[in-house]
Amino acid sequence: MDDDSHSHRASVSTDETSNDSPESWDDGPSDSSPPGNAGVKIPTTLIGPSSIFQFNVLADPETDVVPKVEELDDNEDLQSIKPLGVETPGEPHATSTAVPVHVPRKRGRPRKHPLPIPGGQVKITKGRSKTGCITCRRRKKKCDETKPACLNCQKNAVVCEGYPPKEIWKSGKQKIEDAARTQAVVCRSLPILIDGIETEMDRKLLDHFVYGFSRVLTLINDDSNPFKEILLPMATQHRGLMHSLMCLSGSHLSGLNPEPGVKERKYYHFHRAIRDLKDNINARSNMVEEEPELLVEDPIIASTIALSLNTICEGETNGEYRPHMDAARYLLVTQKPRNEKFRQFIVEFFQYHDVSNSITSLDRRPAHMDGELRLPDFVPHAAGNFLGVFDGLFRYISQVTRLRDRIRQRFSEGYEPAVDYQILSDAVLIDSSIRTWETSHPPNTPNYYLAQLYRQSTWVYLYRTIRPSRPSDKIAQVVDDGLEFLDLLPQDAGAFSIVLMPLFLLGCSAFVPRQRERIQKGFEALKAYSNLRNIEPAFKVVQRVWEVMDNKTEESWDWEKIIKEMNMDFLIT
Repeated sequence: MDDDSHSHRASVSTDETSNDSPESWDDGPSDSSPPGNAGVKIPTTLIGPSSIFQFNVLADPETDVVPKVEELDDNEDLQSIKPLGVETPGEPHATSTAVPVHVPRKRGRPRKHPLPIPGGQVKITKGRSKTGCITCRRRKKKCDETKPACLNCQKNAVVCEGYPPKEIWKSGKQKIEDAARTQAVVCRSLPILIDGIETEMDRKLLDHFVYGFSRVLTLINDDSNPFKEILLPMATQHRGLMHSLMCLSGSHLSGLNPEPGVKERKYYHFHRAIRDLKDNINARSNMVEEEPELLVEDPIIASTIALSLNTICEGETNGEYRPHMDAARYLLVTQKPRNEKFRQFIVEFFQYHDVSNSITSLDRRPAHMDGELRLPDFVPHAAGNFLGVFDGLFRYISQVTRLRDRIRQRFSEGYEPAVDYQILSDAVLIDSSIRTWETSHPPNTPNYYLAQLYRQSTWVYLYRTIRPSRPSDKIAQVVDDGLEFLDLLPQDAGAFSIVLMPLFLLGCSAFVPRQRERIQKGFEALKAYSNLRNIEPAFKVVQRVWEVMDNKTEESWDWEKIIKEMNMDFLIT
């Protein structure tokens, strides 16, 4: 026990002073120390203001040990103290405790990021941000997250694709509740606002009808266009008429846009228009005995007119227009339209197409413009929607058509001359009427130039009817004058909508090659304006007439017969 105590006491001394020195320790207990405790006596002469003391208290279960207070020198190299448990080679094993100190770090490049202190707070490194714009994340660049477009993309001259939508985190329970709520919702579709406008494509057809197609049907391009002012509001109350107008718009649009969806809706509206037209006529026919005035409605008449126009848009040449024109004629003759404004428009429309139809066919003759088809005595817009109808010019065209029938009949029966004195007398009266005819349109306007073009072509029609079919200075001069008026028309003028008929008559009278070049340019300009597909077959007929002029001049006047030999039957309106 004495030996262990002695060795233990020797191991805790860190200076060169002996433990047996009387200056450090007192062998006996102090009078001021309490009994049973180890007394510590510290000399006052050894205590300095900067002295460091270390107290090692050694407990012995059997004997009282007096602790020793040791003074540590400030300049002493503390690195000589070895940490606990570290043995130095050549030294005996030490079992005493020691204060832990810093171990010298190995030589080399200093750490950029020092190791964390044991037991201290560890710095958490942030992960890569996921809130940047789509462009920066794809380019793996740091985004400044400026909205709506980040400045980093603008600085690098790239298009910022914006930011992905924020996803709200939901627990599994919330997701299940949302799924159950979605399945519980009953889908209810809204009813159709206007019958006939059912799909997105139908809305496109409606826009095309209002803003594009309606302008190529009459002289009027503004909001007073009767197809927009009269027919379209009427179609919102009548499904069959709406189908007819949408079919008409689809036929015109399909020539500009060959999209399959356009053709699909065009055929759909056509079949629905035909079916509704038949159902309406049959339903009204069954009510004749009880209420005769309910035979037809105004929208039914308008549907027949719209379907006849559809043949023009499609460029059909097999007489597909005939049943629609015949139905319109029957309805107009048997029953007067109730709406007076609609009646004025529909009668004028029918007479324009009816008279023009007689120019290109042998068996289609215009109806009398008296009786039920007589135009009103007073019309607010005297010029009308189609030039030549209200002001009487088309009446002269009808009279010339009848002269052609009489001449053709006399020629087929072998009478010589085919143009007798009675035909010449009637022709002189018509010539006098054409010379004195004046238009109601103001001078130096597109419609005025169009009226003069119609006047020239009407006189050409008369001349080609009663005069031999051969070149002459008279016919060449009139054709040149007509082409001059055609050149005065602006390319975007509404007058181009009804130029086909006079252009056809001038073309069938162009004996001079230089005139034929101008006629061809006129057909091309007309097609570019209206995109109606009956323009191309009309020009083919004119070209065939030119071939007959060059080979068999005497037969070139009868272009109605030439059209029949070509197996073609169409409207030139």
